[in-house]
Amino acid sequence: MAEQLTGLADDRALLGRTSTAERVSDILRSRVAEGYFPPGTRLSEDAIGGALGVSRNTLREAFRLLTHERLLVHELNRGVFVRVLTVEDVEDIYRVRELVECAVVRGLGEPPYALDGLAAAVAEGQLAMQEDDWKSLGTANIHFHRELVALAGSERTDELMRSVFAELRLAFHVVDHPRRLHEPYLARNGQILRALQAGDRDEAEGLLRTYLADSLERVVEVYRRRVGEDASS
Repeated sequence: MAEQLTGLADDRALLGRTSTAERVSDILRSRVAEGYFPPGTRLSEDAIGGALGVSRNTLREAFRLLTHERLLVHELNRGVFVRVLTVEDVEDIYRVRELVECAVVRGLGEPPYALDGLAAAVAEGQLAMQEDDWKSLGTANIHFHRELVALAGSERTDELMRSVFAELRLAFHVVDHPRRLHEPYLARNGQILRALQAGDRDEAEGLLRTYLADSLERVVEVYRRRVGEDASS
């Protein structure tokens, strides 16, 4: 915990002079999504509040916001913990992803599309793969799908999926073979990008729907095994 708190103290500058629960929750959301606080970690009010230099009430409000987003859970008489997802949670996350992401592609309108963000995410993933940095490849994959959602031009959709993607990262942090989890989908990201560059929404949506179905199957298979191992140990 000492190492995490040292890094967290570096985030104090992000709060500015007007510390708010929303800004604290933004910082903690990013830290949880990055695996800085892994699933099952107890979050100390005193330690985190001290590291960020915020009041107990501000921190509790930030915890409440992230609990509402299903990233944290409050356990009576025990404290606040980073949530450990169930297999049913993972399945529901993918259900939401399919509903939203496929609808975004289907509703794009006439080409050309603003695809610089998608192309940058593919390039980010290719660089991570070249460096054998599989955690960063997972991050690049998330960036790809975040940029895909952003094509809708909807702040509300972006906000909804920001929470969904952060929650998805909780599942990814439990899986112990990130290369096998993420590597197969880099090429698929490129296929979706090329279909959109060609203006073929139908092809892109079909690729995306198959992508999400295959990813769900792979993640659930590994996640169910890993959670079962943790429960029995």
